[in-house]
Amino acid sequence: MGLLTGPLPLVPPASGTTGAQLEKGPSVVALGGGHGLSASLSALRLLTSELTAIVTVADDGGSSGRLREEYGVLPPGDLRMALTALCDDTDWGRTWRDVMQHRFKPGKGPGGSLDEHAMGNLLIVTLWELLGDTVAGLKWAGALLGARGQVLPMSTVPLTIEGQARVPGPDGSHTLQTVTGQAKCAVAGSLESVRLLPESAPACIEALTAIELADWIILGPGSWFTSVLPHLLLPEIRDALCSTPAKRCLTMNLATDTKETWGMSAADHLHQLRNYAPDFTIDVVLADPASVPDVEEFKRAAGMLGAEVVLGKVGASNRRPIHDPLRLATAYHDIFGNS
Repeated sequence: MGLLTGPLPLVPPASGTTGAQLEKGPSVVALGGGHGLSASLSALRLLTSELTAIVTVADDGGSSGRLREEYGVLPPGDLRMALTALCDDTDWGRTWRDVMQHRFKPGKGPGGSLDEHAMGNLLIVTLWELLGDTVAGLKWAGALLGARGQVLPMSTVPLTIEGQARVPGPDGSHTLQTVTGQAKCAVAGSLESVRLLPESAPACIEALTAIELADWIILGPGSWFTSVLPHLLLPEIRDALCSTPAKRCLTMNLATDTKETWGMSAADHLHQLRNYAPDFTIDVVLADPASVPDVEEFKRAAGMLGAEVVLGKVGASNRRPIHDPLRLATAYHDIFGNS
């Protein structure tokens, strides 16, 4: 085989994993970021090959934050995690998944340039530089992994999350403090409002098309203010989600007492969704019964969004609040079949 010379084409070769693939299945778009989106993708890839992940691009911490600041690119970390969740279940796919997820340990010298960088982040940024096209770069990364489905950014520019957090004072009173950046908002404690900057950032055109053509939209699970709500804060994405003929399923988190949603009940999560996008309706809300102490209150909140509540055990059989891919896939399969 000769060496590749010249620029990479914008469209990568098709993945060679057709033999063991599932039947086509419904066209599904999953939105979110980080570990929550990875959980839904790990389940959905078992049900369909017509799968699109639309990923938040507001991360400003760790390896992603450094690359974003130094090169002015989209933060690649959540995009990398979505790609690895879709990797082909073969030795090839699993090996490249591990390569993409590999994180460099601190070197012997002070302040090494590779310290704590994820290899996949570097690879994605390399493809972006070679191709000059964000979506094409992600397609090439997906082809390398044998990914089932495609991964797209929600916006073509890096976004910033800004929130208002209620901070206790020394006298016991509380004041609102502006917190800027996803990394800080995620640990702010009690967030009361969030917004995206720039407020009218452009959406990824391919993401808007995928939403319009989908059979099902899956929103969540994930960090509520920094991974789930941002999709409803970007005007073009919000409008597309409100107008699509697709059915919509909201997947609830297994834990509500996170650092950014402290004191919020499961019903409060739904109220926040309605506050930010009053025209957005949902067909089904999927929740693990262990995360919904007050079922009647939760059903009333879901009803205000037009949604039916489906309760099912979707958490892993351990004490950590992690979704089990097989249980989640079974729940999605039943929901799709009953539509």
